[in-house]
Amino acid sequence: MPLLEGLKFKNEGIRQAIQTNMTAEDEIKINEFLNQEVGPVFDHLQKNDKQASEIVDQYFRTVNDYNSRLHRYRGEYEKSVSQINEAILVYLEKEEDVIQKSYPHYFEKYRTDGIEYNIYIGQSISPNRPFNLLYLKNIRLWQLKSMAEAARITHQLLPSLKVPLKTTQLILIHSQPISISFRRDERKFDVEGSYNIRYEIIKKRLDKVRIKDTGERLTQPEKIAIVYSNQKEVAEYQEYIEFLKNKNVLQPGIEFLELEELQGIKGMKAIRVDINLE
Repeated sequence: MPLLEGLKFKNEGIRQAIQTNMTAEDEIKINEFLNQEVGPVFDHLQKNDKQASEIVDQYFRTVNDYNSRLHRYRGEYEKSVSQINEAILVYLEKEEDVIQKSYPHYFEKYRTDGIEYNIYIGQSISPNRPFNLLYLKNIRLWQLKSMAEAARITHQLLPSLKVPLKTTQLILIHSQPISISFRRDERKFDVEGSYNIRYEIIKKRLDKVRIKDTGERLTQPEKIAIVYSNQKEVAEYQEYIEFLKNKNVLQPGIEFLELEELQGIKGMKAIRVDINLE
């Protein structure tokens, strides 16, 4: 059956991809593969193919047995993710209290398969205090430094994790002013306007983006990836990178990368730097 051969090929590709490193994104991809592709095919075989039904029955018994090794591993994985997220949240909240004093801004953090956050800063956020672009630059430098520190924190957690997961760090530079409004019912800011909504779409899709012509995923453990569309933006970050190299926060070297096109994402580029984990 050609479809089974295709599933076998895809399964082997996933297995090889996670041999040396597994991220939360990989876990999501595996679950989607098993639930949306493998599950329906096995369900059909169980009902219509007597020869295959015994093997498929065993598969479903294992999947549904909450005392099985599969579910024990799942529990260990979720506990490891929780440990990582909690450590990062504690660090970010402590750092945010400090950086908030330089200029008031809106810091929005939320959990997905990891920790994501948005920082909104500008005159409209704090209308009673004069805004200067120096405050934006200060936050950008802080963000880059804090990303490196978060990676070090999670690296130090590895010996205590049931499943030794590594984290990836990604920054999207967005220099253009955006229109936001505060939704009192949900007590959060919403991005408005078609151009600004495009920014939100880009942000959601970047986690899956790959380097052009290589197939390599942009986000990698022990590295910070910084995505941009304007050359002036990256020039500013290069100064921060050189400063943090001098402070031994980052390692020597910098990669300049072109990204593959995704739906809604064209002309994006990235720089990538290695974190000093010692």
